[in-house]
Amino acid sequence: MRRFWKEVTLEQSSFGYAVRLDGRPVKTPTRNELALPTRRLADAVVAEWDAVEKDIDPAQMPMTGFANAAIDRVGIDRDDFATAIAAYGETDLFCYRAAKGEALAQRQAAIWDPWLDWASGRYDVHFVIVEGVMHRPQPALTLEKLRAAVKARGTFELAAMAKLAHLSGSLIATLAVVEHAGSAQDIWNASCLDELWQEELWGADHWAQKNRYDREGEFMQSVRFLDLLGTST
Repeated sequence: MRRFWKEVTLEQSSFGYAVRLDGRPVKTPTRNELALPTRRLADAVVAEWDAVEKDIDPAQMPMTGFANAAIDRVGIDRDDFATAIAAYGETDLFCYRAAKGEALAQRQAAIWDPWLDWASGRYDVHFVIVEGVMHRPQPALTLEKLRAAVKARGTFELAAMAKLAHLSGSLIATLAVVEHAGSAQDIWNASCLDELWQEELWGADHWAQKNRYDREGEFMQSVRFLDLLGTST
């Protein structure tokens, strides 16, 4: 779609701050009203629409994309959506380690254990550390408490959390971002530990690095979306 509007504005609606193009409502892909719950997020979405010069490029409108997902996807069945995010806790990246004694295992313990310790204290849970990649179940009570922590989050938060969990492979990393348990950059770097280790051993591959940088960009856009929502613990 090409730009046809001259002015992007906001209007208070029953759903929050609704975006208007020359006074007309903007619709999500499934024809819902595009309305944002906070003014900061609404201003960011307005800026994306105002920055369009000719054709709309969704890649250049990430805040709008997250908002659309929250309204069209999460809003349809919030409980199932939250359950899917919580499922990352069943095979959390931070729990799967190299064999004891290996240098990589020592690095994993040094970087990942503090995040598990944070989650253990924050949610009163226990984690099973697994050597190798064969699945071992986490304690049922741990999964139940983590699932409750995810379901306690709002519809718009869940839209960003789904992307964080997918990119990091870790529910613990996702919750740490949402609860401001550390810097987003440190959390992202922790989720890339295995990749960075391989680079140290064998050198960097251009395409592998580009892929990681692209994923990092998406991760940080998710973090920004949460920040604009004004999430707090």
